[in-house]
Parts: sequence; C-alpha cells; structure tokens
Amino acid sequence: MTNSTTLAEFVLLGFSDVLELRASHAMLFLLIYLATLTGNLLIVTVITFDQGLHTPMYFFLRNLSVLDMCYISVTVPKACVVFLLDNGVISIAGCAAQIFLVLVFALTELLFLTIMARDCYVAICLPLHYPAIMSPRVCVQMTLASILSAVVYSGFHTGNTFRLSFCQSNVVHQFFCDIPSLLKLSCSDTFSNEIAIFVSAVVTGGSCFAFITVSYIHIFSKVLRFPVKDRGKAFSTCIPHILVMTVFVSSATAVYLKPTSSSLTIQDMITSVFYSIVPPFLNPIIYSFRNKQIMQGVKKIMRTFYLGRR
Repeated sequence: MTNSTTLAEFVLLGFSDVLELRASHAMLFLLIYLATLTGNLLIVTVITFDQGLHTPMYFFLRNLSVLDMCYISVTVPKACVVFLLDNGVISIAGCAAQIFLVLVFALTELLFLTIMARDCYVAICLPLHYPAIMSPRVCVQMTLASILSAVVYSGFHTGNTFRLSFCQSNVVHQFFCDIPSLLKLSCSDTFSNEIAIFVSAVVTGGSCFAFITVSYIHIFSKVLRFPVKDRGKAFSTCIPHILVMTVFVSSATAVYLKPTSSSLTIQDMITSVFYSIVPPFLNPIIYSFRNKQIMQGVKKIMRTFYLGRR
C-alpha cells in the first residue's frame, strides 16, 4: 500500500493534564536523565583511560554505556518539553526518526546484554578458552553485527509502519512515538504489521532471553562449586543482570504484543518507562558502581583531576 498520510504532525501526551503533576514528572525525568548521563559518561571515561580495564568485559560495558546515553536521549528530552510546556507536537519525520532510533537502541541493548551474558559464561565456565573465544577481533565483530542487525530490524519496522495511512486522530497516547500507538491511529489494515511485530519480537526477544537464561543456569551450576566466600561476587552481579533483563523484555513485550484493538491507558505509558528509561538508568549501578575495579578507576580519575586543579 502506498503512503497516503494526510497528517502533517502528531501530538504526544503526558501522564497528566494538571500543571503541578506535569512539572513533577518533568523534574523526575530530568533527574533520571542527568543521573544516567553522568553515570554512563563516568564509566566511559574510566574504562577509556584506565589501561587495566581494556578487557572484553569492560569493552562491552563501555559500549553499553555509550548506547544507554544515546537510548535515553531519544525520548526523555522531548518528554520533558511535553510535560513542562504541554506542547507535544512532533512532525511526521521527527516521529519516524524517534521510532527508528528507539528500536535501534532497544534491540542493540538487548543484543549487548546477551553478549555480556556470553562473556560471563565463557569467563566462568571456560576460562582456559576465554582469550580465544573473546578475542578483541571477535568482540568488535559481535558489536558491529549487533548494531547492523538492529539498524536493519528498525528500518524494516519503521518503513512498514509509515507506509500506512494516518487519517484519524493525530493524538499519540504516549510520551514518545512508538509503533503500537501509531497502529491505533491508522485507517489502513494493520494486520500484517501486527504479525511482523509479533514474530520478530518473539524470535529476537525470546531467543536472547532464552540464551541468557541458559547461560546463567550453567554459570550458577559452576559457581555453586566454588567456595562459599567466592560465590557472593558472582551472584551479586548475575542476579541483578537477570532482573534488569526480565524487566526490559517483559515490559517491551507487554507494550508491543498487546492487541491494537485494546485501548491505550496510563498503565501502558508507565510500562513503556520500564523498557525505555529504567534500563539505561540502572545499568551503571548494576554493572559498574558495584564493581571494585571501576570504583578504583573513578577514584584515580578524581584524584588526578583534584591534583591537576591544584
């Protein structure tokens, strides 16, 4: 079907029409945004300048931190404008760009988390083969393959969405543009879109989640053979990783696999927060700030900065 879009723009919504609540939501989002940028930027800086952290594990941590800064920047700044100014107008092109970037960063995040689970599995279960399996060349190849896969995936679904006609209301019941919200506004047949979303979500999300689950089953079975005093570090890292992955996949699934015939509610908007904002905010806390080597690197940089100012 050719694109016969008659709308020139969409209008995004906030969580409330009350000015005080909108201001509170904007402040909360802004604080989360600044904390996410600060935490991830600090991690990128530490890993870049500390030669002792130039290993596959920290290579992927740095990639994840850069990704998280980009991911949260696609939605939160615009959402703060919507909340504060009660102006949710976004152009068709802007909406398409937002959908494309959200999908790119979300899928890349999912693939990076999967790769990090593999890295952990190899390090604990196959330590003698770790240098060969997780060589620098392999790490770069996996990173580029993840990004390329996400770009292709996102390009397909974005193009498939904007080939539809939007001739009904232009009000998007969401604080950012996403595919499920737009499908509800289309006056075209969206059945093929829904099937494509369902199949791709089940295949990609299900495969990654299954791979991570199996990896951690092997990791836990190996760790349980360790002395009790050595188990704490592995469990303290693995369990939060599983929790974040579960929240990320389950919330995205709840939004994208929900039938378009059902009405959008405030609960859907809140659910979207758990896959678009919460993971980038929590990842620095889970993967890095509970890591002694990262914290030592932070202290080293702070000490260098302090001495430099003197």
